[in-house]
Amino acid sequence: MTHSVKLEVNEGVATISFNRPEVYNALDAEMMIEFRAATELVQRDPAVRVVVLRGEGKAFAAGGDVSVFHRHIRELPDLIVRWGREMHFAILALRRMPKPVLASVHGACAGAGFSILCATDLAIAAEDARFSLAYAKIGASPDGGSSHFLPRLVGYKKAMELALLADMIDALTAKALGLINWIVPAAQLADETKRIATRLASGPTLAYGEAKRLMNQSFDRSIETQMEEELLAFARCAATGDLAEGVAAFVEKRKPQFRGS
Repeated sequence: MTHSVKLEVNEGVATISFNRPEVYNALDAEMMIEFRAATELVQRDPAVRVVVLRGEGKAFAAGGDVSVFHRHIRELPDLIVRWGREMHFAILALRRMPKPVLASVHGACAGAGFSILCATDLAIAAEDARFSLAYAKIGASPDGGSSHFLPRLVGYKKAMELALLADMIDALTAKALGLINWIVPAAQLADETKRIATRLASGPTLAYGEAKRLMNQSFDRSIETQMEEELLAFARCAATGDLAEGVAAFVEKRKPQFRGS
């Protein structure tokens, strides 16, 4: 990766960091391209068992870089499609990878940053985090999959409120809406993120992947189809070393040592 996005992998945890702190990690074309490359790389890497998304500096990600929009206003309709597709491929990688994705949020999480948050599986936020879908503030409609995720997360009318009014909400409100899972003091965010990521990285990765796939498809399947899919997924888990280890550990009254296989 070059400077706009950083990727580090350590003991099964891949950390993708947005790295334009001078503009609160606002996304430009280069950053979107690098974000796609990073997500697709960790999606394919069998050594990665959990992915953490975070931002350098004072923010998670403050949305698209509006100054870039301004400089390219005449050709912006074509550029939005070209650049946005790069980000959308990254969003698809986050959703399709059979491993958990954890957002670690502080400061501003707005526009495209908000959309990325919605695409993650779990989210922890600092008390100072602030959230806004924001697109309407510059006369734009949402992208990044937020129009898909948000009604499923918060319901249609609340999703429309967030999209149309684009008000800033605090971490407590975001948690009440189901947009994030945990709130911690800002000074503890890094440590708590590491604790959760380490726990996930030592878990039954293939079972996590099956659970994620089942949850993702549940909105489009009948209960009959979904329950059949659950049985088939459970059966695939039953053929893994991790399930054998989990069962043995339960019977032997010890902590399981999952290997992600």
